[in-house]
Amino acid sequence: MLIFLLASNIAGAAPRIAILEFELNDITSLPNTPKERIRTASFRPLLEQALLQLGDYEIISISHTEQATANSSFGYLFRFDDLAADLSKRHGADWVIVSQHSKPSFLFSYLMAHLIRVKDRTLAADYAIELKGNHEKVSLHGTKALANKIHDFIDKQKTESP
Repeated sequence: MLIFLLASNIAGAAPRIAILEFELNDITSLPNTPKERIRTASFRPLLEQALLQLGDYEIISISHTEQATANSSFGYLFRFDDLAADLSKRHGADWVIVSQHSKPSFLFSYLMAHLIRVKDRTLAADYAIELKGNHEKVSLHGTKALANKIHDFIDKQKTESP
């Protein structure tokens, strides 16, 4: 009976997700303005809030300093899923989301995200959400759309697992 209770408790545990800070990849003619850096910094908390509204998740916090140390150069953790997984594993995460805010134009940008399964250090899903415009409502809508896709994927994985 005790083994059954422990097994059911583990099986029902909330997925633990590390969400790394979004990197700004601004290739416009006036790149990396303070306003755009602030906007990009807002995506992580917006994504955390949206995921928590969708499901029972435990959000794992990784400090800016630790992320910066692991990210040897721009886009390093975004390109190397195994290293992002290793960073998150040290914090007990099941999943890690590594993201970039790619801005090729003043009219639109993209939230690009990798959902990485920590236990096998592999890319589980890859997302690109287009943002048309740069006001707060667009950012909120985009992060909610990204959260919905991530939630649907993780939820499907839970139902497919034995």
